Amino acid sequence: MSSDRQLVAKIRQIGTKLAKVSRRDDYRWEFNVIESEQVNAFCLPGGKVFFYTGILKMMDNDDQIAAVMGHEIAHALARHGAERMSMQMLSQAGGQILGAMLEVPQQYRGLYEQAYGIGTNVAIMLPYSRSHEHEADQIGVYLMWKAGYDPHEAVVFWEKMKVASQGKSVPEFLSTHPSDQSRIDAINAFIKTLPKS
Repeated sequence: MSSDRQLVAKIRQIGTKLAKVSRRDDYRWEFNVIESEQVNAFCLPGGKVFFYTGILKMMDNDDQIAAVMGHEIAHALARHGAERMSMQMLSQAGGQILGAMLEVPQQYRGLYEQAYGIGTNVAIMLPYSRSHEHEADQIGVYLMWKAGYDPHEAVVFWEKMKVASQGKSVPEFLSTHPSDQSRIDAINAFIKTLPKS
C-alpha cells in the first residue's frame, strides 16, 4: 500500500465524491493506492477500489482520476464480477452438455474441450467482457459528470493510453477490453447525450 498520505487522501476524496452520487450507501466503499508501476486499477465486489501508482503517473488532473475511478465504481454498481462468474459457469456447463450430445469419443475429448474453450472465449466471453467495459465507461462518465468533473477528460486520458499502448495491444476481438479508439469513440458519443449545464 502507498505511504504517500497526500496521494491516498486525494484518491479517497475523489472516490468518496463519486460514490456519493452513485447513491449506493449499502456498499462499503473503500479507496486504496498500491505502490506498483502497473498501469491499472480495479474494483472488488462491494466497492473496494484500488489504483496502482503506475496509472496515476499517466494522469494530469483530478478529472482524469475521476474518469478511471468512475469506471471502477461502475463495475461494482453493475455487478460485472458476479455476471462474469455466472457466464463462465454457464459456458462450462454448455460445453459438457454439448460434448455429451455430440457423443465425442474419449480420445478426442481433450481436443473438443480445447476447441470449445477457444470458440466460446472468442465468440462469447470476450465480447461479453468488452460490453462490460463499455457499460462501465458510460456509467463512470455519468458519475464523474454528476459529481462535477469534466467528462471530456475521460477522452483525454484514453487518448494518452492509446499512445502508451501503441505496438503493445492485441486485436480487439482477442481482448477482454475494447480497443482504445473504440473506447474513445464510444465515450465521445455518450458525452454528447449528457444534459448541457
